[in-house]
Amino acid sequence: MNPADNTAGARRARRPGWILLTVLLLAAVAAFFGWRAWSERTDAPAYRTAKVVRGPITAAVSASGALNPVTSVQVGSQVSGQLKEVLADFNSEVRRGQVIARIDPETFEYRVRQSQADLDASRAQVMTAQANISAAQASVSRAGVNEAEARRDLERKQMLLERNFISGSEVDKARAVFNASVEDTRSATAQLAVAQAQARTAEATVRQREAQLQQARIDLERTAIRAPVDGVVIKRSVDAGQTVAASLQAPELFIIARNLRDMQVDAAIDEAEIGRIRPGQQATFTVDSFPGRTFSGEVRQVRKAATTVQNVVTYVVVVSAQNPDLALVPGMTANVRITTDTRDSVLKVPNAALRFRPPDWQEPPRQDAPAKAAAAADATPAVAAVRAALDRASALLPSAHAQAGGGGTQGGGAMARFRERIDRELAPTEAQKRQLDDIFASMRTKFAAVREAPEGERGKLIERHRAELRARINDILTPEQQKKYAEILAEIGGRQATRGRVFVLGPDGAPKAVSVRTGLTDGSATEVSSDALKEGDEVLIGLAGPSKTARPAAGGPRMPF
Repeated sequence: MNPADNTAGARRARRPGWILLTVLLLAAVAAFFGWRAWSERTDAPAYRTAKVVRGPITAAVSASGALNPVTSVQVGSQVSGQLKEVLADFNSEVRRGQVIARIDPETFEYRVRQSQADLDASRAQVMTAQANISAAQASVSRAGVNEAEARRDLERKQMLLERNFISGSEVDKARAVFNASVEDTRSATAQLAVAQAQARTAEATVRQREAQLQQARIDLERTAIRAPVDGVVIKRSVDAGQTVAASLQAPELFIIARNLRDMQVDAAIDEAEIGRIRPGQQATFTVDSFPGRTFSGEVRQVRKAATTVQNVVTYVVVVSAQNPDLALVPGMTANVRITTDTRDSVLKVPNAALRFRPPDWQEPPRQDAPAKAAAAADATPAVAAVRAALDRASALLPSAHAQAGGGGTQGGGAMARFRERIDRELAPTEAQKRQLDDIFASMRTKFAAVREAPEGERGKLIERHRAELRARINDILTPEQQKKYAEILAEIGGRQATRGRVFVLGPDGAPKAVSVRTGLTDGSATEVSSDALKEGDEVLIGLAGPSKTARPAAGGPRMPF
C-alpha cells in the first residue's frame, strides 16, 4: 500500500473533526454576541409616552376667599343707656324701620318734659317783652303829645313877646319846657327800642328751647333701635340689661345682611397673577360644606389696595356668588377658580412631558461666547432668575437687526406682531405712529443697555423700562384707545409664551430633544407650538420602571402646577 495514500486517508479522516470544531466555535461566538445584544437591549430603559393632542385648553387662576354679603349694615346706638328689650336674634328677618331693640326711655322722657317746661317759660318771657313794647310805645306817644303842646305854647309866647304883652322870661320858661319835652320823646323812643330788643331776645330763646325740645324728642325716639334696611340679622352683640355707652363712638349692636341671595367672594390673588384678572371674567368656586357642588360667578371688581402679610403681596378680587336657595352662608371659605383665557383648538402635551429628562441626558452647550458660557456656569439661582426676566423683556422689544428690517429674532417677531396688533386694533393716526416709532426706538436702546448693567440691578431696570414703555404708549392714546390698550396688555400678560423642551424617540430608539414654545396651561396639560411636533406624535413623560438615573427638568420652563 502506498504511504501517500495512507496520509491522504488520515487527513480525510481528521477533516470532519476540524469542521465540527469550527462550527462549534462559530456558534459560541454567535451566542456571545447575541447574548450581549440581548443584554444591552434588556438594560436599555423603557419609556412611558403620551400623544400630542389637539383640543381646547383653559387657563385659570386659583385662590381662596371668604363669602360675604354684598351689603352688610352695622347697627349701633346713638344714645347711651340700658337695653330694656332685644327684639331680634340671629337669623331674624327684619324689615326697614322695624324696632329690633329698645333702650330704657325714662331718662329721655324726663329730658323731654324739662325741655317742654323751658320752652313754656321762654314763651311767657316773649309775652312779657311784647307787653313792655306796648307800654314803651304808649310812653313814646305821650311824650310826642307833650312835645307838640310845648311847641305850640312856645310859639304863642313868642308872638306875645313881639307885641310886648309878656316879658321875655315867660318865653324862656316856655322854651325850657319845650326842650324838656323833646328829650322825653327821645327817652321814650329809646325805651321802646330796648323793649323791642328784649322781645327779640325772648323770641330767640323760644327758638333755642324749641330746638332743645326737638333734640330731646329725637333722643327719646333713638331709644328705639330700628333696622335701617331689609335683611337678615347675621350677628347680635348685646343682650337685654346690658348698658350701652355711645359717648365716643356708636357701639355695634347688630349686623344685618341686606340680601343673602346675592353674595360675593372676596378672594386674595397673588401679585404674580393679578395682571391676568379682569372684571367680567367667569369664575367657579366650591365650599367644603357642599363638596360635590360647583357654584358659578364672575369677577365684579379688582381692588387696587394691596395687602402685605409676611412679605406676600395680595389683592382682593370680588367674585359674584348667586345664592337663590340660601345654601351659602357668610364666612364660608370658598376655593375660587377664575378663567383667565381660553383657546379652542391648540396642540397640547401633558405637563409631565415638559418636566421629564431622560437618564444621563446632558444639556447641550450653548453656542455663545466663552465669557458668556463661563458667566452662565457661575450663575446663581437669583442671577438666573434675573436673566430669565431679561429674556422675557427682550421678547417685548425687537432686536436691532429686526428693527432695521433685516429679518428678525424670535423676540423681534413677537414685537412686530405686537406692533401690528396695535396698528390694527387701536388704529393710531399718522402722528401717533410717528410717536410710536420714536418710543420703540428709544426703549430698544434702553433695554439693550440693561445687559451691561450689574446683575443685581437688571431686574429693577427691566421693570422700570417696561413700566415706562407702557406709560409712554398710554400717554399718546385717546381714552377709547387706552381702554382697548389695557385689554391688549392684559391678554398678552395672560398668554405670554416661554421656551420649553420635550423628548421624542428618534429612529434609533434614543430620546431626541425637541424645543417648543409653551403657552396656556390648565394644570395638567400645556399648549405647545413647534415645527417638529404635530398632532398624534408621542412624547416621553417618564420611565416604565423605577430608575435611579431619571431626573426632572432643571432648566425647562417653570410650569404653574
